Amino acid sequence: MTVSITLSQAIARHATELKTQGYCLVPDALPAAAIAALDADLADDFARTPFGQGHFYGETTKRFGRLLIRSDHARALVQHALIVGIVETILSPWCDCIQLNTTQAIAIHPGAPAQLPHRDQDMWRGPVGDIEYLVNVMWPLTPFTPENGATLIWPRTHGANALDAEPPEAPLPAEMAPGAALLLLGSTLHGAGANITNTVRRGVVVGYALGWLKPYENPWLAYPPAIARTFPPALAGLVGYRQHRPNLGNYEGQCPSILLGDQSGAPLGAIDALRPDQQAVVDAHAHDQQAAS
Repeated sequence: MTVSITLSQAIARHATELKTQGYCLVPDALPAAAIAALDADLADDFARTPFGQGHFYGETTKRFGRLLIRSDHARALVQHALIVGIVETILSPWCDCIQLNTTQAIAIHPGAPAQLPHRDQDMWRGPVGDIEYLVNVMWPLTPFTPENGATLIWPRTHGANALDAEPPEAPLPAEMAPGAALLLLGSTLHGAGANITNTVRRGVVVGYALGWLKPYENPWLAYPPAIARTFPPALAGLVGYRQHRPNLGNYEGQCPSILLGDQSGAPLGAIDALRPDQQAVVDAHAHDQQAAS
C-alpha cells in the first residue's frame, strides 16, 4: 500500500534529516527531462565560459551564474516548493525572510583535482556553531559518481561541530542522478571530488541565505529591474526585490519592489518596515509622547 505524504510532512522529514546529518538527499525532486532541458539551455554557456583561475574555483573547472536569465527551466529549481520549504524551516529562526544567495552552473573537467574541503558559511565572518547562515542545493545535470567528482560530504560536521578539527573519517561521495537534489547546510564540511574520468561532470548549485546577509551573487546586477519585472512577484522577492525588516535593502526608504511597477521617478517618502517587536516599542513611544503633549 502506498502512503501519501503531504508537502508539509515531506518538508518536516527532510528538514529533520538535514539538521541531524548536515545534509539530505531528495531523490526524484524533478523529472530528469526537465533537468536535461536546463542542461541543453546551458550548453553554449558551458562551451564559451573560460576555466576558472585560482585553486579554490579550480583551473580545470568552469563556473557561471545568473541562471534565471539563461534558462526559463532554472525557475523550477529556484522555486521548488519542497526545497524552499525545507530551507525556510532551517533558516527562519534567524531571519525574517530568506533570499537567493546564488545560482551557479559548474562543470568539472577530466583531470580536475579534489577541491579543498570547506564550509560555505565561511564566506561571512560571523559566529560559528550557533547560527545557520545558508543552505546550498546541488542539482546534478549529469550523473554524479565517485569517479567523476561527485560532491564529497563529511556527515555531522555541521553546527557546533564546525568548531572541531577536520574529521579523520573518509567523506561520503554524493552519488546521484539528474532529477535528484542534494541539500547541504552552510556549516557542513564538503568539497568537489576529483574527476578521474574522461567525461565532464556538470551540476547546478542553488543557494539560499538569511535575508539580511550580503549575498554571494549581487542580485541587482544579476537581475536589474528591467529583468526582474518579468519575474513573478514571489521570484522577484526571492532574488532581492523585497525588504528584510527592519528596512534592510530599501530603495528611498521603501520596498525595492516599487521599482518593478510604474514608479515614475518622483520623490518617495520613507515608510517604516519594522519587526513586530520593534513596531510595538515605536508605537508605545509615540503613545507616550502624545500623552505628554
